Amino acid sequence: MAQASNSEGAQATIGINGSQHPVPADPRVSLLDMLRHQVGLTGTKKGCDHGQCGACTVLVNGVRINSCLTLAVMHDGDEVTTIEGLGTAEKPSAMQQAFVDHDAYQCGYCTPGQICSATAMLEEIAAGWPSDASENIDGPIEASADEIRERMSGNICRCGAYANIVDAIREQAKGDAA
Repeated sequence: MAQASNSEGAQATIGINGSQHPVPADPRVSLLDMLRHQVGLTGTKKGCDHGQCGACTVLVNGVRINSCLTLAVMHDGDEVTTIEGLGTAEKPSAMQQAFVDHDAYQCGYCTPGQICSATAMLEEIAAGWPSDASENIDGPIEASADEIRERMSGNICRCGAYANIVDAIREQAKGDAA
């Protein structure tokens, strides 16, 4: 099957965890399906496939999105970071390690999306982006438990590991402030 091309006629590509990958020619392929089936990165999970659970959360140009709700062809030239791009088993990211240290998972199915979302969420707070739970919208935002719960509300954990997830994120928020 042919590969997609951009408006200049060049082959469309997406940067995924630092490597370039051709965009599938079929314009109906979601970013999630491209990651899992064409690229072989199965850490990003297909949960509901309707954007309601957050299991498929990845970072696109540093912003968290549900990869099941976007088409791969829409991301020509973008940089996608998946759970595999954040760290490895031998060298986990600080957020991945915090999830392990705080037992912030049970079955683990939602964990890749939770970690990607939490990583981007801390960047949002650092950039001063307020949420509905933000007490201060004109200055520094504290990563309180309420703030974290509000910002992570798009990521569902069927096992109910929420308290430990919040603890892991708060640890990282405190570490970022130091």
